Amino acid sequence: MTRLTVVGGGIAGTGAALALHKAGFDVAVYEAHPDSAADIGAFLTLASNGMRALAEVDASAAVTAIGFPLTSMRVLDDTGAETARVPLGEAGTPRLRYRCVRRGDLNSALQAEVTRRGIDIRHGMRLVAVEDGADGVTAHFADGTTATGDLLIGADGLNSTVRRLTAPDTRPLYAGQHVFYGYTREAPEAGRAETITMVRGSSVSFGYAISPEGEAHWFARVADEPLAADDIEHGTPARRRELLLPRLRKDATPAADLVAATADDLMVTNATELPTGAPWRSGRTLVIGDAAHAASPATGQGASMALEDAVVLAKSLRDAPDTDAALSLYETLRRPRVENNITVSGNISRGTHTPSGPGPRAGGANRQGDEELIRQLAWSTGLRPPAP
Repeated sequence: MTRLTVVGGGIAGTGAALALHKAGFDVAVYEAHPDSAADIGAFLTLASNGMRALAEVDASAAVTAIGFPLTSMRVLDDTGAETARVPLGEAGTPRLRYRCVRRGDLNSALQAEVTRRGIDIRHGMRLVAVEDGADGVTAHFADGTTATGDLLIGADGLNSTVRRLTAPDTRPLYAGQHVFYGYTREAPEAGRAETITMVRGSSVSFGYAISPEGEAHWFARVADEPLAADDIEHGTPARRRELLLPRLRKDATPAADLVAATADDLMVTNATELPTGAPWRSGRTLVIGDAAHAASPATGQGASMALEDAVVLAKSLRDAPDTDAALSLYETLRRPRVENNITVSGNISRGTHTPSGPGPRAGGANRQGDEELIRQLAWSTGLRPPAP
């Protein structure tokens, strides 16, 4: 049985572990954070394609136990007028509905599912070196321990150590926006159940959803020069409100009131992306998820793309005659889709593309692309290379 080492216990790493285990591989996960990282990160939306990937590895229940569903989207203009309302994703199928979750809660839920299935996951394991030898690839950790396997999968996020060690020239780039995230239980507007509201403001792209408990989850994307590292790492919530509120108060929408009602639960980051065409493979090492193809958050597809990666990688290794053929198949299937998402999302962030409908489709797919994705994710369907 092939021994696989996964570096990174976030969404991509745990998703890969679940899929690879289902495919019959011996897999272990090594996570640098000392615990489940439940306190890390803002919220995210898992789209129907991400929920489909989870369903294919029998992990739907672990995720639908957290967060809340989103079944529709409405769009407001800068006057607060509603300009569109549409169903969101595959709203008619409960396990495929969009889901709004806190990133830390999702990490914890997926790690718990990995543990429940008997997959080895070790915390506090900070990778320092990768050694590719004749008989396998060895991960060296800061505590002096090592792990050797037939394939090392780097699922350690945007600032991937695996990528830095194997492809040091590939670095994240600023995508043209800084992004604020916040939570408040003092929401001035009750909101609509299971609805995400997108506000196309005059200078800020804003979105919010209200949980069943009455907590507003909101984000704001601001096109501007990147914020200084000190503003991100050491800025106060009050300072972040000062940066955002004057822009929002130009418009007659709920956005400014939601931000003003937010106390300490207010974060900001620079939106970043990886360049298309960057290498994913080096010897017996492969990067997946954000470590391979991080995109700006404009399409909201980062987590869902990572979960797609997990299923397609496991099926490629299951179905191809050898590891090299499997990795070639995986890259052939995945690169066009994820790099299209990088391009579409980056263009939205930089203001060079405005979606014509209420919001961008998942990864910019058309209906034919949706059907091909469903086939690729379906566990009972064998993978084959795309037609030339």
